[in-house]
Amino acid sequence: MARIVMKFGGTSMAGIERIRNVAARVKREVEAGNEVAVVVSAMAGETDRLVQFCREASPLYDAREYDVVVASGEQVTSGLLAITLQAMGVKARSWLGWQLPIRTSDAHASARISTIDAETLGTAMSAGEVAVIPGFQGISEEGRVSTLGRGGSDTSAVAVAAAMKADRCDIYTDVDGVYTTDPRIVPRARKLARVTYEEMLELASVGAKVLQTRSVGLAMKEKVRVRVLSSFDDTRDEDGYRGTLIVGEDEIEDNGMERQLITGIAHDKNEAKVTLVAVPDRPGAVATIFTPLAEASINVDMIVQNVSHGTGSTDVTFTVPKAELARALDVLEKEKPTIGFGSVTHDTNIAKISVVGVGMRSHAGVAAQMFKSLADRGINIQAITTSEIKVSVIIEGDYTELAVRVLHTAYGLDAEDEAA
Repeated sequence: MARIVMKFGGTSMAGIERIRNVAARVKREVEAGNEVAVVVSAMAGETDRLVQFCREASPLYDAREYDVVVASGEQVTSGLLAITLQAMGVKARSWLGWQLPIRTSDAHASARISTIDAETLGTAMSAGEVAVIPGFQGISEEGRVSTLGRGGSDTSAVAVAAAMKADRCDIYTDVDGVYTTDPRIVPRARKLARVTYEEMLELASVGAKVLQTRSVGLAMKEKVRVRVLSSFDDTRDEDGYRGTLIVGEDEIEDNGMERQLITGIAHDKNEAKVTLVAVPDRPGAVATIFTPLAEASINVDMIVQNVSHGTGSTDVTFTVPKAELARALDVLEKEKPTIGFGSVTHDTNIAKISVVGVGMRSHAGVAAQMFKSLADRGINIQAITTSEIKVSVIIEGDYTELAVRVLHTAYGLDAEDEAA
């Protein structure tokens, strides 16, 4: 017998027929003798609808009341799933965030989970009851409904699994696992049987949409084994496994795909490049740029500072989310007298391309191969950043798909032809 947390996203919960499909999957786990908790998202599109209501009511809405509104989507699906399970003969009940409780910080619309009452859940599950929990929500320190930000249901599921010391957290989505890259761009992309926490965290942070970044970071911190699999496809690989396991590096066996130097190629076209021209070349100048941006909660990603050539000034280039570009430019213009730059330019037709793999730790030449492969196809690199297991570059957005295909082949990630 295992203790399992199952999480179902919005597409899995989009209507009664799909909820019945979810209930059937939950029932199979119960009949297999497992203790089960289920975390659910709102129906696909429902959160967007509720957010729009808030904006129409008032552009300057109270974030506390916003949370009350948008949290209702998951409340509906949790109740509907509990009703459906009961109709199938499965003992079940819904537990809202404030009932457990799931305690969070007071940062409404972007709260962080602090504690979960595992005793209440444990008692219910040990008695054979399926606990159905709305994701994305909790109760703040001041006793009000709080939400975790978009994609927060993944984080809710991992947090519940950690609190319950679950054997595994299964994240059901509309894809059947984690691939070496986007299969829509590279049809020969391969599904990975296992990926390390660090690799998944890097992939999620640089554009892979399979899991929310915060959920992966929490899973790594709490050592929660996570499995990504499809709600609509029961296909198993040649070893009989479904989906992709996200685990510690010690669980990755040295065979098959897991011997690959590079695990995956990710791309992100949601960034914009900003260049400050003629920034004074003096100590503290860079701080005058990025401090006000940080104070405005604008996330800066890649940063490149050109070498000064005796002119007393230099250029500084960095990237920000496209959605934050207008605010970033406004902040910089207001701070222009303090920073002292000559002019500012920006470019939204860019893409960030990243290669990720724990094999980089022990192999040289990964970056060089990336640069050469792109150069051979006439793709110019505008900026570079690296970590221990990742190399990312900024290129012109029009070359995104070509770059992904070229690198996927260059690192030997293409699946073999079935006829071979």
